[in-house]
Amino acid sequence: MTKKVMKASDKRRVQYIKTALKKDKKDLLFCILGAGHGGLAMAGHLAIKGFRVNLYNRGRTRIHTVIQRGGIKVEGEVKGFGKIELASSNIKECMEEADILMVVVPALAHRFIAETCAPYLKENQIVILNPGRTGGALEFHNVLRKQDIKKLPFIAEAQTFLYASRALGPAHAKIFSVKNSIPLATLPAYWIPGIQKIINRAFPQFIPGDNIFKTSFDNIGAIFHPALTILNAGWIEDTHGDFEYYIQGASESVARALERLDKERLAVAAALGIKALSAKAWLYTAYSAAGKDLYEAIHDNPGYLGINAPDRLHHRYVDEDVPMSLVPLASLGEMLKVETPTIRAVIHLASIMRGIDFWEIGRTVEKLGIKGMSIKGIRLLAVTGEL
Repeated sequence: MTKKVMKASDKRRVQYIKTALKKDKKDLLFCILGAGHGGLAMAGHLAIKGFRVNLYNRGRTRIHTVIQRGGIKVEGEVKGFGKIELASSNIKECMEEADILMVVVPALAHRFIAETCAPYLKENQIVILNPGRTGGALEFHNVLRKQDIKKLPFIAEAQTFLYASRALGPAHAKIFSVKNSIPLATLPAYWIPGIQKIINRAFPQFIPGDNIFKTSFDNIGAIFHPALTILNAGWIEDTHGDFEYYIQGASESVARALERLDKERLAVAAALGIKALSAKAWLYTAYSAAGKDLYEAIHDNPGYLGINAPDRLHHRYVDEDVPMSLVPLASLGEMLKVETPTIRAVIHLASIMRGIDFWEIGRTVEKLGIKGMSIKGIRLLAVTGEL
């Protein structure tokens, strides 16, 4: 970090972090952007913990019951009733006094949220994408830059989502489990320690990630979700998902395709100097599942037992993970001259089968704001936040 940068906005930011860490938790205001399965769970959980919480959703219908009841009932691993300060479809009033904006929407909506938030964002607000998928923080940053925002907020992304949860009703969430550790990275990377300390006041599960490229490349859903769904499309459509997604769906031949996808992901990451975690290593780290290859590791994981397949192809495993996870990998690979034929094949098949041009709506290097940049320039961007 240069002295010039430190003399400008960064001194104010350092002071903000110090102030935020001294705040009583009842004075720390979270704004949850999105009232779906994850948003309801997070909003309710934070409120039960004693934090002030606003809840935004684009459509008022989804939050009508939350407004009527004044909060969210949570059951499962977390139990209680979380009082919501404000639930509204007016994003300006939800954001206005918020310290931390937790974006809990499908990655396809990150661009919309960035564009909608842009006029009201303040320099010292913290924006966390839960999760970023692949390139989430970069896309958010690029949208704000194009909106000519002079004083950018803190922008961060989580590697994966904190909960396994479902909405049981319009103001009722069930949290099946809370993950033990979630890597978090900021853009630029030097704010990771400070932002982590603030978010740890609510969620000790967040741990420091290396940088936004590490969290993005370690998006393991890019490997397990789209290809496994596409390669089992006939079975899914015939049975409406009435089979064990991982255990039965990941046959030996399908697992070999997943391994090839994984090698291409690791190769793109390596071209940027990032040592990403292999899918097999991730299974061991997350579930202590081992095996000589990915097929054995998947079938050694008791956490996958009983998980049925999606009941249709119109599912986030395809409609979100293809454009927001696979497209950025292939696009970045093309720019860095890393071949990704298997990734491209899955994107192509998914586009045909869903009747959607996933290249058109996906996160390409153009949309991430890094087209034509050198490897050194991209790595510096992650560290400094400057193009």
